[in-house]
Amino acid sequence: MLDVVAVILENEFGDILIAKRKKGKELEGYWEFPGGKVEKNETPENSLKREIKEEMNIDIRVGSFVGESIYKYERGTIKLLAYKGNIIRGEITLLDHDEYRWVKYKELKLYKLAPADVPLVELIKI
Repeated sequence: MLDVVAVILENEFGDILIAKRKKGKELEGYWEFPGGKVEKNETPENSLKREIKEEMNIDIRVGSFVGESIYKYERGTIKLLAYKGNIIRGEITLLDHDEYRWVKYKELKLYKLAPADVPLVELIKI
């Protein structure tokens, strides 16, 4: 099982950031809570900081643990660990996604979320 992390980034209005997987990438066109793989000898929190810096060129503060989602994709099973967070520095520059949006919690169901991300919606009720 592969450990993966995601961050539920909130802005000052309580909106949540979702990002659309880049064309040509696995799960292209799906929306997700940004994050990525946890590397060997890396904590989930440090992994999130690194991944978000690499994918969006921003620095984040990782907050409380939200929960986990285990999902079996064709390529293998992942354990997705989700944390709340907020941006502490930088402007979003997309490097791994086609677009991003700040959405209200109730709007999340209007987007085609990556399957592993779907259970997190119930866990993050704001």
